[in-house]
This record gives sequence, structure tokens and C-alpha cells, in this order.
Amino acid sequence: MHISLRFMTAAVAAACLSAGAAQAADAVKIGLLTTLSGPGAALGIDIRDGFELAVKQAGGTLGGLEAEVIVADDQLSPDAAKQTADRLLKRDRVDFMTGIVFSNIMLAVGQPVFQSKTFYISANAGPSQYAGAQCNPYFFSASYQNDTMDEAAGKVVQDRGFKKVALIAPNYPAGKDHLAGFKRFYKGEIVMEDYTQLNQLDYGAELSKLRASQADAVFIFLPGGLGVNFIKQFVGAGLNQDMKLFAPGFSGDEDVIRAVGEPMLGLFNTSQWAHDMDNAANKRFVADFEKEYGRLPTMYASQGYDAARLIDGAVRKVNGNLKDKDALRKALESAPFESVRGAFKFNVNHYPIQDYYLREVVKDAQGRVTNKLVGRVLENHADAYVGECKMPS
Repeated sequence: MHISLRFMTAAVAAACLSAGAAQAADAVKIGLLTTLSGPGAALGIDIRDGFELAVKQAGGTLGGLEAEVIVADDQLSPDAAKQTADRLLKRDRVDFMTGIVFSNIMLAVGQPVFQSKTFYISANAGPSQYAGAQCNPYFFSASYQNDTMDEAAGKVVQDRGFKKVALIAPNYPAGKDHLAGFKRFYKGEIVMEDYTQLNQLDYGAELSKLRASQADAVFIFLPGGLGVNFIKQFVGAGLNQDMKLFAPGFSGDEDVIRAVGEPMLGLFNTSQWAHDMDNAANKRFVADFEKEYGRLPTMYASQGYDAARLIDGAVRKVNGNLKDKDALRKALESAPFESVRGAFKFNVNHYPIQDYYLREVVKDAQGRVTNKLVGRVLENHADAYVGECKMPS
């Protein structure tokens, strides 16, 4: 049985096609366009690895069809992403797209994907636009809507009685979504709200403003390398002695923990998933991921894995008939898979209705610095934009 995975580049895929590779009736093609270079590379790598693990577990298939996964780097550039997506859609004729990490890339790529009537299964980016007025029958989020993790964090900070909070996020669509989500549930005083550059790694100016703000808590949305640098600098400046640091799962995930180490201890973060969630699908995923890659999976990896499992279930439900788009859409809407996060269902805007949890960075029994599930914050939570969605039929 042939398995096409990370080493299947677009060029190789095109050569295979010209040489008479399997047609659509016999195989399913996935365009996995993600961030594999720059400060966000670790996130894209984890999405890719989680997706590929699910394919490997299924013997190189998705929905009973041979799976060909064409991996490409979006270079964290909307222009480069659009060009690569165009190649995946027109030359490689992929059946599904997935993998994008950042919402500005998703918004750049979305329209050409939807216009081609290709289903996009998000393994991370969850822009508010696609949850509301721009909802689309060809977009499905196997992750979250951008604001929702932050809504959970805002509730935690509110419930714990913090009076003055500082907010920091990158200046791009998701950064604004995430802080909007926090403010939707936190009703105390916002003493500072800063939007930084998306590729920023030095936070000296922000730390000086934080010190002057006299905040008693700080909420950051700084994914990947951005969070790594900020947290190191925040602790190095001693600000953790006076201010409690909160984050959505992106800034408290295992990739950040590996890079920062013990200064992460005590950080609270919110997520729809944790590696110690007690369900059979998650236990298998975590064990197999550690065995395959030698590290604990991140939230990104869990989303890549679930995206593949969603595709697998939908393709299986239509008996491999990828040409019947209406049937395939209905199959996706039924969420025919067992998620690693437990209960999972789609709302009318194709975003999940799901629970959100609080995690704390601790030392586990093995002495590893890692996340521990603390408890549920929001139950069966829907995003704030679904009322704006008039889903086209």
C-alpha cells in the first residue's frame, strides 16, 4: 500500500499525476498548506504531524481511499499562500485543503478555495469573518473560532477577581479577534491594550509600559515564537512577581513550554483540548504521537489530527464519492468522527460547539514541565458571530 505524506511535494505530485497516478475515484488528495518557516514554523509542523499521524494510523488512507497529502509552506505570506493555493487547486486538483495557521493567510486563501468548490477543513485559523457574515458552505473549522478560547480566559480572570488587566496581541485579524473575545467576558478595567508586529520578537517597550500600567494581570495572545520570546522577557524582567500571566492555549502550549522551560510554571491558559483529557481517542492519539515524534503533542497537532479524522469520516460516509459536493457537505456537517477533545458538533456556521477548559503549567510526575487540565470553564459554547451567518445552500 502506497502512503503519500510529508515528502510528497507539489512537484512530485504533479509528476505522479502525469505518469498516470490514481484518479480521484481511487484516491483522495489533500492540499496541506501551512507555515513551515519563520517564527510560526513549529505550529505548522505540529499541524502537519498530527494530520499525517491520522493518515498513518489508517494505513495511508482517508475514508477508505488512498490518501495523497501534498504539503506546502505558505511562508507566512498572503501572496505566497495565494499562489501556492492556486497551484494546489488548479494543477494538483486537490479534493480538500487544510493546514493554515494564521487568519490573515486564511482570509487571503479562502475565496479562491471556495470559488473552486473545494472544501477547506481548518486545523487552526478561525476568523470571525467566516463565522459570521462571510460564512461559507465550503469552510469547516475542526478547531475553534478565534474569540472563543479568549472568552474562556476572560471568564477565568473575571471570576478570580483581577481588577486591572493589560492586553497584548499581534496587529492582524486574529489578534483583534482574540482580544475582543477576552473583553466580551472580562468586565474589569483594561489599563493597557497593545497590538505588536506579527514578526516581533523584542518586547522591551511593551514590558516598560506593563510595569508602568500597575496591572495585576496580563493577558497575551502571542502564538509560537512570539510567546516564547515574550514570556522569557516577562519573567526575566521580574514582572511575574507582580502580575499574573494568562493566555489562550496558543501561548501556553507544549511548543512554548519546551522552548521556555521552568519560567512557564504557574501560567494559566485556556483551550478546547488537553493532552491529559480522559477519553479513548485522545489517549490513543497522545500515545501514538509521542511514539512517532518523541514529544508531547500540542493543541495544533490535535487539531491537525481531528481535521484528518473529520475528512476520513465524511469520505467514508459518502462511500468515496467525492464528486457529490452536496452529499459531502452534509457528511461533514454531521461531524462523523470521534474527536480527541470528546463531544464535538458543528453549529450552522460550520464552527464547533464545544467545551473550553482551564490548563495550568506544572511539573508532572515525570518531572516534565507541561500542562495539567484544571477544569471546564465553558460548556457547549458557541461563538459570538453565528447569528450573523446566513449559510448559503
